[in-house]
Amino acid sequence: MSRLRRLRIAADWPAASDADLDRLVRRGAVPDGDPRAGARQTLELVRSGGADAVRDANRRFGGGLPDGRLIIEADELAEAAARLPAAVAAALDAAIDHVRRFAEAQLPGSRTVETVPGVAIERRWVPLASVGAYAPGGTAPYPSSLVMTVVPAQVAGVSRIVAASPAAGDGSLDPVMLGAAGQLGVQALLVAGGAQAVGALAFGLPELAFEPVDRIVGPGNAWVTAAKLEVAGEVGIDLPAGPSEGMVLATPPADPVVVAADLLTQAEHGIDSPAILVTTDEAFADLVEVEVEAQLAGALRGEILEQALARHGAVVVAPTLAIAIDVVNAYAPEHLSIDLPDAEAAVAAIRNAGSVFVGPWSPESAGDYATGANHVLPTGGLARSCGALAVETFGRFMQIQRLSRDGLLALRPTIRALAEAEGLLAHRDAVERRFAPAEVVR
Repeated sequence: MSRLRRLRIAADWPAASDADLDRLVRRGAVPDGDPRAGARQTLELVRSGGADAVRDANRRFGGGLPDGRLIIEADELAEAAARLPAAVAAALDAAIDHVRRFAEAQLPGSRTVETVPGVAIERRWVPLASVGAYAPGGTAPYPSSLVMTVVPAQVAGVSRIVAASPAAGDGSLDPVMLGAAGQLGVQALLVAGGAQAVGALAFGLPELAFEPVDRIVGPGNAWVTAAKLEVAGEVGIDLPAGPSEGMVLATPPADPVVVAADLLTQAEHGIDSPAILVTTDEAFADLVEVEVEAQLAGALRGEILEQALARHGAVVVAPTLAIAIDVVNAYAPEHLSIDLPDAEAAVAAIRNAGSVFVGPWSPESAGDYATGANHVLPTGGLARSCGALAVETFGRFMQIQRLSRDGLLALRPTIRALAEAEGLLAHRDAVERRFAPAEVVR
């Protein structure tokens, strides 16, 4: 029996709506009401109770150290970096270098434009003062996510960067996560998970001299995402990140073994992670499914993979490649692998995807760890409107306007007419009084 749902798309889609495909496409990255309500309650406790509330939430929900310690300082993180196995330290160094190279190419610059003579507007790049980088931990720590969030912040020029990650269920801290934080040079690591970690980053922990940050970034579970949405009115966030997603657009002569491996790559993140094949060839889909079963048999995280595929695995068979590409754009996947005879033509037609992997030698895992592209990506269809985490996330543009007397004089009729049209006469008078003789103003 097939493990993956199979959807066959009609030749007149999307003119003729397909209910199954609509359900597949129209998902979201935002958690439902229960995580939102739970996160809101935890955040209020942290806001009023500080460090004690974070410790209590860690005890109730997991993610804390047995002794209740919350902050690992920079010197201890540096010591953890020195203890890393040589191969791991070298791999982290390589990943950091590659992410830094790509991030440096993104660094924005300031620019001044003169809209009319005497009116100059500067758009100045200003890095954020402080950032909190959340990295998932617990049963599956992701030091690679720490690399992806910290390095662009450093390139942007952020002066204070702290991290947050939960301890494992037994209260232990992942040595690679600690070492990565030390290798990256973050100022402190908050040992907490879920909404309590987000609350500590957003509100600070005054009794521990842990100041609030200006923006919180990084992937997390539903409670982390819900909490980020709740504090978004007080601090900046990157984007709400739902479960990791993998989509593969492939047809023969693509290798079913490779396609199956790419489907399983993101599905092993968790039981809510979709893995979807889009193809035009029914027989090819059959071969991929057979290979999925074969690879599942020896998978380390087999139980998670099986649940993910049962809940969110699918094969979409489209009548033409053009319709297959339309399906991809409608779904807007976080990760998209393309293995087609003319892959670049398909790439040119893709407009909605977080990160695209082109050809049989471009596995998604390369982007997750080593290429230098950022793996913090929009999920739940947000790739229609959002991009990957980037240097721009860690700063902002400030407008600076300089007008001479002649410049303001040139704008005077425009300001007067629009201010009077809107009934905002104080706006008009702020200009007119600059030109009126002093005795008239009085």
